[in-house]
Amino acid sequence: MNKPMKIIKVGNSAGMILPKEILAKLRVSLGDDLYLTETANGFHLTPSDPSFEAKMALAETIMREDRDILRILAQ
Repeated sequence: MNKPMKIIKVGNSAGMILPKEILAKLRVSLGDDLYLTETANGFHLTPSDPSFEAKMALAETIMREDRDILRILAQ
């Protein structure tokens, strides 16, 4: 998808208007947070916090590896 965006003045800052189609694809609405991450290929816009995703991936790995210990601790 190649869609031009318009940068507008918002107080002393700048803002960007996102069309409804983009908001629907990101599954966000007014008031939601978006995260802009710089990558080797440019920038990546996502509705989820990349650092939280990394922490959850680590937690899932630990839960898979230590399933028996966690089951005992849960009793």
